[in-house]
Amino acid sequence: MDRRHSEVKYRGMVHALLRISKEEGIKALYSGIGPAVLRQATYGTIKIGVYHTAKKHLVRNPQEENLLTNVCCGMLAGVVSSSIANPTDVLKIRMQARNENFSKKNMLQCFLEMYKHEGVCGLWRGVGPTAQRAAVIVGVELPVYDVAKKHFINSELLPDGIANHITSSFIAGLAGAVASNPIDVVRTRLMNQRSLKSTLIGGVKVEAIYTSSLDCLLQTVRSEGVFALYKGFIPTWVRLGPWNIIFFVTFEQLKKFY
Repeated sequence: MDRRHSEVKYRGMVHALLRISKEEGIKALYSGIGPAVLRQATYGTIKIGVYHTAKKHLVRNPQEENLLTNVCCGMLAGVVSSSIANPTDVLKIRMQARNENFSKKNMLQCFLEMYKHEGVCGLWRGVGPTAQRAAVIVGVELPVYDVAKKHFINSELLPDGIANHITSSFIAGLAGAVASNPIDVVRTRLMNQRSLKSTLIGGVKVEAIYTSSLDCLLQTVRSEGVFALYKGFIPTWVRLGPWNIIFFVTFEQLKKFY
């Protein structure tokens, strides 16, 4: 939590939704939509491409795939794609946090602002926890989707169609949210720091709250308890559920053309 604030601003997803809409307008709910779209265009494309390419190189016959292979391919895909797309992730989080340096600038100006004041390292702020999160979430979601889909087909519960894809993607989204939320909390808190070193704000030297991912994790648990690592779980699941359904259903339909 930012030391400049002495009270909890949002008491939950609904309270945050209502307060943001009331104080900042509906438009504020879409803060960071530009870098968010750019991130998905890069992260999502690279992720699914690396995952299936890696599987084809390791397993020639799709029927011989196993859970361990799929998990390893998913983790590799998550690390590679998230590392490349990290600058858009940093910008998205800062714009969504209504950072005063970015509130009245377009996406390109915000990128230049970060580069000017923080250098290349600033664009890859928090890449460690971001890659860790992606490794976990992709290493869980994609294999769970594949396993669930094949289970429904083999057990003849659901054929290989849209109903199967929707159900499997919903299960994958839930599994991904459970596995990734603690890393997501750490990643977001690190990215909201302007620098990992002490910096000047308004002429006053301010020390960084967290010095590393591990320090952030330990401080959070020590000061707020273990359940603090699952703050925002419901909105995370609400976001991942529909996103996974749209992504996998669209992906399966596009596969028919190739």
